[in-house]
Amino acid sequence: MSSLRFYAGPAARSHIEQHGLRARDVGIIPAAAGGPKGLILGPLDRFIFGHWLTHSAQPVHLVGASIGAWRMATACLDQPLAALARLERDYIAQHHELPPGQKRHSPDQISARFGANLRQFYSGRIDEVLRHPRYRLHLVASRGRHVLAQDGRWRTPLGYLGAFAANAVHRKALGAWLERVVFSSRDSDMEGDGTTSDKATPLPFSTQDLRTRQVPLRGDNFMDALQASCSIPFMLRPVHGIAGAPPGTYWDGGITDYHLHLRYQPAAASPIVLYPHFQKNVVPGWLDKAWKRRHRSSPALDNMLVIAPDPAWVQTLPNGRLPDRTDFARYGQDIAARMKVWSAATAASRCLADEFDDWLQRPDLSRIEAL
Repeated sequence: MSSLRFYAGPAARSHIEQHGLRARDVGIIPAAAGGPKGLILGPLDRFIFGHWLTHSAQPVHLVGASIGAWRMATACLDQPLAALARLERDYIAQHHELPPGQKRHSPDQISARFGANLRQFYSGRIDEVLRHPRYRLHLVASRGRHVLAQDGRWRTPLGYLGAFAANAVHRKALGAWLERVVFSSRDSDMEGDGTTSDKATPLPFSTQDLRTRQVPLRGDNFMDALQASCSIPFMLRPVHGIAGAPPGTYWDGGITDYHLHLRYQPAAASPIVLYPHFQKNVVPGWLDKAWKRRHRSSPALDNMLVIAPDPAWVQTLPNGRLPDRTDFARYGQDIAARMKVWSAATAASRCLADEFDDWLQRPDLSRIEAL
């Protein structure tokens, strides 16, 4: 059984028909929100960042939200193979003991534990991420506006109800309630005096679709920005007081940009947006999950090549599906059972990387479907 499927926009397909797919062709790599679903992409990440891209030298923009932000930040570490393997192990093994008398964890407890885990993971290594010689990192978070400018027992649910209603009318209307904030690593250009610029590297996509701000990603805001990008509303607390960023509440980047359906602008020399994804559809925002018409491709994705698990192969995994956030509730305190299922799924997904490697050696254009 084939485990991998290829979906391309028209510009990406045309390029691959003429040149194949070379490491030097890749200019942008998005990484979606989706919680444990992202685990299935671990072997692909290790192959792409630990082996394949090492045969090229061009700058590559890495754009991530939620677990995608964590994956892309980890890919920027000096030894990405080992770092990405650790990310997979740590994510599978994560566990929060319930305090006596509690039936569930509070958002404050989960946020505190998650923040401690991130600090331990990147301890002493933030400069490796920010000063990577090739990768330009962009972490996406969602900043609350008006009612959502503060977190509260009633403000937050009312604010998200308003955001859902506005988004139902038009995605751009979501910007009245939540705005996209992108924390971007420094520009690699040199100033006239020979020093490195502290400006954020330019975004590799246009921002006319949704209200957007860009903030330079620095040593004093990296941890907060990454935690904000992963802070799922109602499960974790939003992050406040991020250095260098506008004041307010910052939540999971997947709320505004679930699968990063953005109007990408890759460089002419590296025109491919390579998207290791866990499905074919590139859904704009988390609040768009209910609006199936927004799940279709658009001209914004013309340069994109999605590589994703074949749905038939997914059915061979434990429980017949990808790891999912609902597994935390499904397995409860039976941590060993959840770890066994998730570990089996990630072990099986090694064939995704092997199949992609084989396809790169002998590109079969008949396997490329329309995105």
